[in-house]
Amino acid sequence: MKLTEEQINRYSRHILLKEVGGKGQLKLMNGKVLVIGAGGLGSPIALYLAAAGVGTIGIADADQVDLSNLQRQIIHSTPDVGKAKVLSAKEKMLAINPELNVVTYETWVNADNILPMIADYDFIIDGTDNFAAKFLINDACVLAGKPYSHGGILQFDGQTFTVSPGESPCYRCVFPEPPPKDVIPTCSRAGVIGVLPGVIGTLQATEAIKYLLGAGDLLHGRLLTYSALRMRFREVPIRKNPKCPICGDHPTITELKDELDALTVCDLGH
Repeated sequence: MKLTEEQINRYSRHILLKEVGGKGQLKLMNGKVLVIGAGGLGSPIALYLAAAGVGTIGIADADQVDLSNLQRQIIHSTPDVGKAKVLSAKEKMLAINPELNVVTYETWVNADNILPMIADYDFIIDGTDNFAAKFLINDACVLAGKPYSHGGILQFDGQTFTVSPGESPCYRCVFPEPPPKDVIPTCSRAGVIGVLPGVIGTLQATEAIKYLLGAGDLLHGRLLTYSALRMRFREVPIRKNPKCPICGDHPTITELKDELDALTVCDLGH
């Protein structure tokens, strides 16, 4: 497979990079990334993956666009209110890059559908807004051996790190189990500054692109936190937990289950 003249022109700024070049751009074009969540985090992730030329991008979300989403979910616009988020997102992604294969999943991820959903993808991105989904994505990716990027946001603060099963700590190494309900406020109660998901989501998209290229250092064993109010990043070392219930020496989680109501509990979310 060779790049066409149009593709060489489109991706010229990538091709100029020694870490990318023509071969790297072909890797991106042959790559497959699944974005779970088409909201605040998923918006910049999907847009940048589309612009970068990632050949197949899956996007999963069962929600419809609401007027309150538009303050931060930049892939959607006012005429999209009431439209399925995955369809709205697909339209914008193809408008940026019509060569893409955009696969939509208009559903919430659950213990029954997530393993088949992630099976064909090289890299998974967690852009969800609740603990139930985040633990489920982690467990599914660990069991399936799929690398993924975790991201979370709330108010003015965000966090992200990357999990490669067998190589790095997983989400449960850091957070063994979900917190009690209502301990962390929902985004609708606590709020979120509109630009914050752009920062964290762009970092997550970067991790996916680096993974496909095989370039640079991924956020393995490093929790990257960001405070928009203080305009400060902080890197917190994290270690594999030998007692982790899913990736430890004697795992107790060997199959998936839905632990919580994904519609009512909010993590550091959209």
